[in-house]
Amino acid sequence: MPKKKTGQRKKAEKQRLRQKEIRTAKENVQLAQHPCNSLMECEKCHRKQKSRAFCYFCQSIQRLPVCAQCGKMKCMLKTGDCVIRHAGVFTTGMAMVGAICDFCEAWVCHGRKCLQSHACTCPLQEAACLECERGVWEHGGRIFRCSFCDGFLCEDDQFEHQASCQVLESENYKCQSCNKLGQYSCLRCKTCYCEDHVKRKGFKYEKNKGIPCPKCGYETSQTKDLSMSTRSHKFGRQGQASYDDYEAGGDDYGEEGGYAGYSGGNGYEDQSSDEEEEDSDEEDEESQSDEETDDSQNADSKQSTKPK
Repeated sequence: MPKKKTGQRKKAEKQRLRQKEIRTAKENVQLAQHPCNSLMECEKCHRKQKSRAFCYFCQSIQRLPVCAQCGKMKCMLKTGDCVIRHAGVFTTGMAMVGAICDFCEAWVCHGRKCLQSHACTCPLQEAACLECERGVWEHGGRIFRCSFCDGFLCEDDQFEHQASCQVLESENYKCQSCNKLGQYSCLRCKTCYCEDHVKRKGFKYEKNKGIPCPKCGYETSQTKDLSMSTRSHKFGRQGQASYDDYEAGGDDYGEEGGYAGYSGGNGYEDQSSDEEEEDSDEEDEESQSDEETDDSQNADSKQSTKPK
């Protein structure tokens, strides 16, 4: 019979398995869960910020600093690989720290492993925000990554950047009912309809007018002249446009831009007015030609009725 495992052996095996799981999952840790990027509240000014050696607002030192590599705030004498041997069972505070990281501006404990490995594996080595181009030392917030482009973002611009970075809708010209190619498009609903499904039963349509959308009632347009994809916009503090930019006829939803029809705009009304002018010109030409033919017929009849 095999020997029965002692409690100490069971404990050692569990510890080995736990350490193995920690090592394998370390590469998949999100940036917000790293100890060097954790949330810290200053004990003096009570303002929340990224974990750092000195408070960003009042430059005070925390009473219990946290290691940026292992995340501990208490160094044990027996279990730690301390570079500086300290008296007593454990130590905390400034007696535990050994260095300040140049990248994340956080304390590193005086453990040999943390001092040797953190500077090479710090996740905030090139953490400059894509929007405002500020580094860790230039703002007090935490650092995050964009879930679409995987770039660094500060706490002020993370939501605005991701809103402008994501692709909301792809280009689609198919009818929503039968998946055929849609000849008519609604700029308000951003949907296309074929000739069979754009008209509703029991609804009277006016002549010489556009067919209304069966969903919202907005006037539809021909799909061949449009682009039914959702455009990307500039959000947040860095992309705010002034009112003067819109008056100057900017690119985004301007009076001359391509998406003026989204707000019932002027782009497609100009096209319809041009078509009406062309139709009126054609009618005038036809009326003139009819008058000329009538005059010629009257002249012929007069010549035929003259006495010889």
